[in-house]
Amino acid sequence: MAVRFFHTSDWHLGQFFYNHSRHYEHEQFLAWLLKQIKAKQPHALLIAGDIFDVINPSSQAQKQLYQFLADAHALAPHMQTLMIAGNHDSGYRIEQVEPLLEKYNARTVGVIRWNEDKTLNLERLILPVYDENKNVVAWCIALPFLRSAEITGFNEHTNNSQSAIAYLHEQLISEAKRRKTDDQAIILMSHAHMQGGETSDSERPIIIGNEEALSTALFDDAIDYVALGHLHKPQKVQHPHIRYSGSPIPLSFSEINYKHQVVDVNIDPTQSTDKFQFEAIEIPRSIKLHKIRGELNEVIQQLKSLAQGEIESIDLREYIDIEYHTLTPPLPNLRQQFEDALPPKRYRLVRISRQYLSQDNNAAQASKINLEPPTPEKLFEQIWDKKGYHADDDVKKDFMSLVAQAQQQLEDQHKY
Repeated sequence: MAVRFFHTSDWHLGQFFYNHSRHYEHEQFLAWLLKQIKAKQPHALLIAGDIFDVINPSSQAQKQLYQFLADAHALAPHMQTLMIAGNHDSGYRIEQVEPLLEKYNARTVGVIRWNEDKTLNLERLILPVYDENKNVVAWCIALPFLRSAEITGFNEHTNNSQSAIAYLHEQLISEAKRRKTDDQAIILMSHAHMQGGETSDSERPIIIGNEEALSTALFDDAIDYVALGHLHKPQKVQHPHIRYSGSPIPLSFSEINYKHQVVDVNIDPTQSTDKFQFEAIEIPRSIKLHKIRGELNEVIQQLKSLAQGEIESIDLREYIDIEYHTLTPPLPNLRQQFEDALPPKRYRLVRISRQYLSQDNNAAQASKINLEPPTPEKLFEQIWDKKGYHADDDVKKDFMSLVAQAQQQLEDQHKY
């Protein structure tokens, strides 16, 4: 029996982009996704983590998700929506609404749970996928973002994060193989940073037990498809069936050229060849992003040559990022000069950065005026550099491990 599902991830509902709401862009994406669901009627929709942008999402962001689930269920009543928590999500929060989700044929896995005898609770992590006639066509191993506190210290196999991660994958894959029949597929959905994945500057580093990236060696050959979340660029990882779907909208200017997509996957385990097929369905971009670079006079000319035409609502205006090159400190009214050069009421100038040039026009160190606070990692590197030290990889890993622990403590406080 063939199974058909959509692979998506990293919706980041509720995100603010340089203090501007992305609500409209997410609304446009969800409306487009509903059309795809209505037309193609998949058996399942997978959301591989980072459903929300923050662990305490706004009521508007939560309403956006639940309204989508209700609309999707009305268009495709047989379709299941399977979700896992990402590192931006509160696993406990997204599991709290299970009675509501059941009404829309949706399931969520937020945290790893253990039985009283210290064995892994497999039932919550291996989900059946049904067809229109309620036949099981696939088993989905659902692995949320793995936090050290939730996976270590439970038995002799979980003494540290590395051994615990290996143990989890071995146990879950073994059980899925035991349950499946020859005409059923195995899907693994995970929110993780895999070795070899290409990152952007909007992704929060994931550190588990001082290790950032996991190996695809964790995945057994019996797995027909690995649906990954966390990295925002759509990409395969070593094999065509191990993929990041990527985010549905650009979450930073570094993602301006990404081809955002939903992966439409078909698997027929009864076929000896070509049992796995997929199509990348490109998501239309509702609001453009422009990155303008050059010397000051070049930037001004580029701004003046942008498309004209007013856009009444500020939430629908296009985003502008300027990087200008100069030999001298900025003029005090420089931002106003940029604003005056832009066609009126069409753009949002959200970021300005300055690249100092040496006299021979070779680029020197960049000095940036950023309209949002630096990440802990960048702040640490700046302070470290000012002290005259060299922050090697081990030092950075130790620091990011401390950041991850602090983040975990904050999230634990929000559980209660």
